Amino acid sequence: MLTAIGYTYVMTWSMLWRDIAIGLLVAGALSAWVPNSIWQRLFLTGHPVLSVIWGAFAGPLIALASFTCSVGNIPLAGVLWHGGISFGGVASFIFGDLIILPILNIYRKYYGARMTAFMLVTFYAAMFAASLVVEGIFAVAGWIPARPKTGSAAHTASQSITFNYTSILDIAPAQIRAALVTNRIAQKIIRRIARARSGFGNAPAGPLQSGLRPCSWSSGSK
Repeated sequence: MLTAIGYTYVMTWSMLWRDIAIGLLVAGALSAWVPNSIWQRLFLTGHPVLSVIWGAFAGPLIALASFTCSVGNIPLAGVLWHGGISFGGVASFIFGDLIILPILNIYRKYYGARMTAFMLVTFYAAMFAASLVVEGIFAVAGWIPARPKTGSAAHTASQSITFNYTSILDIAPAQIRAALVTNRIAQKIIRRIARARSGFGNAPAGPLQSGLRPCSWSSGSK
């Protein structure tokens, strides 16, 4: 069972590492090059009600233009949240990986252009409505996390390295990942050794291995 899990884990990472790397690069570039003032004007942070509605509507649009999958868009979602998009806007942006251009192209190939347009409109409306519902539920329950201001003491403290419960949540999965990768590497080595031994055993037998004495064929021909 561990071998099967390790194989699936390694194969999944081999498919997703490019998307994750692209997501991190895009998020880092936007965080470094786009000032927070631009994000705040874009997401209408000065208008509490409009910012909620606009954030829920703009999230899928940003996802549509970002070309990042459902794994690579998480770092970018963090950048958007830090920039001032509403909590529902973060949710709609994450939902928006279902309508990025490569996925829409797949829909078109399988279902045709007309059905793809219908799916795009339907998915977009569902993302917009769902993000507003998420925003409302989390706001009523008081679950929306605080957004520290850049340059504040809270923000500075959040940027320092500390050991807390998140460290445990990072270390524990790291041990599991190391065990799965190690198991996968060990299985590959074992299979290669077994294949090499099997190839050696199936090699054609030489004269000594077949029980024939050297040059016995020549004596029989005389």
